[in-house]
Amino acid sequence: MQGFRKTIIATRILFLVAVAVATPATAATFDGSWNVQIASSNVACPSGSSVSIGINNGQVASNNAMVTASGRVAEAGTISVTLSSGLKKAIGYGRLTSTSGSGTWHGAMCSGTWTAQRI
Repeated sequence: MQGFRKTIIATRILFLVAVAVATPATAATFDGSWNVQIASSNVACPSGSSVSIGINNGQVASNNAMVTASGRVAEAGTISVTLSSGLKKAIGYGRLTSTSGSGTWHGAMCSGTWTAQRI
């Protein structure tokens, strides 16, 4: 009985290690530079801006000194990101493929959609 229990524990540990090792490799599918086009659904809010972001092992970072980007891309390509510029802040959600993506965003008084292309 004691040997069986050790085998179960060892199997669970190996499974957890395998999942932890596999996650960064899968997230790396989205690594690289991305150009994000932002559109607003409110005519009073700016629309048509573009921002460049980078993804490294599933972590989102900005490639632009004017905009701070942070967030995460999951294995399936779902992305959550926060963009900040001065006092302005927008939160976006969506999905990426290996070459493009799209989603929605919202800020304090504005909202809209975004599309992305890998550079």
